[in-house]
Amino acid sequence: MPLQQLVEYFNDRLERQHHASVRPFSLENGLVTGLFGTIRIKSTFTPLRLALKPASIVGHTAETSVTTQATQHLYSNEIDTLLANSACQPNEFESIINFDRLSRTVHMLNYLTLSHLQPLLFLDVDPRHILGIKQDHGAYFEEVILRCGLETNNVVITLTINSGYNRYHAEFIKGLNNYRQHGYRLALKVGRVGRKDQTVALIKNIAPDYVCVSAPDLDKHPYDFALKNLQYFKSMVAEIGGQSILQQIDQEASATLARVIGIDLVQGLHYEHPFGNGYLQGNHSAPLFQRVG
Repeated sequence: MPLQQLVEYFNDRLERQHHASVRPFSLENGLVTGLFGTIRIKSTFTPLRLALKPASIVGHTAETSVTTQATQHLYSNEIDTLLANSACQPNEFESIINFDRLSRTVHMLNYLTLSHLQPLLFLDVDPRHILGIKQDHGAYFEEVILRCGLETNNVVITLTINSGYNRYHAEFIKGLNNYRQHGYRLALKVGRVGRKDQTVALIKNIAPDYVCVSAPDLDKHPYDFALKNLQYFKSMVAEIGGQSILQQIDQEASATLARVIGIDLVQGLHYEHPFGNGYLQGNHSAPLFQRVG
């Protein structure tokens, strides 16, 4: 289905769901953006590479970039509708869920231009989205994926976890298992992973396909400490049958560490200069769509 037709399909769908003239998606110069209130949502894609063969790209992570939009004019009938429904306005969780879904739809539509080359798309899901949805996580977005001509196993649901969510491990496990039942792959982003970290229990219980750590988090510590920490991280991820990812690699030292330890996948600006084609974007200060690699 042509991209413009997909954009109109999702606009029609939201318009029906909200019983109002809600048509947030637009296509311009081959790039899809979404409007959430006064925020214009755009896509940024960064490649994930094999650590030992960094010229080989296995997929991309999608990030949301935003710009502000001038307040749109409301007609009197739209104001009346808004006031009439004031008692039913979305609560905080519902707003997060709607923003999350809108962002992921924008990313999915834009990713269609890359998916024939690298099928895996890593999509961040707000942890509050997991907590706000009570059951059947992933069902809503599955229709978006299928409509775009892709499959759920092309999509890696990525969740960032920290100690603040330790009380909600059961909810996360249930929600992520729901995603897995729909065919999605799973990734967890964590901070420093040591033997005493409570996040290790969650990682082992979920057994995600990928576990990610950030190079800057390691750079805060002495080399020997970072080395041992990354070695434990690699062995723990291998134990659950997953793949390890080291992200935000900007320096050769971190790239070398990844190779020495045997990290599976890497990502960062360090790899884009020798292998990349630069940034594909309309404006360097506020990219509509950006692909690195």
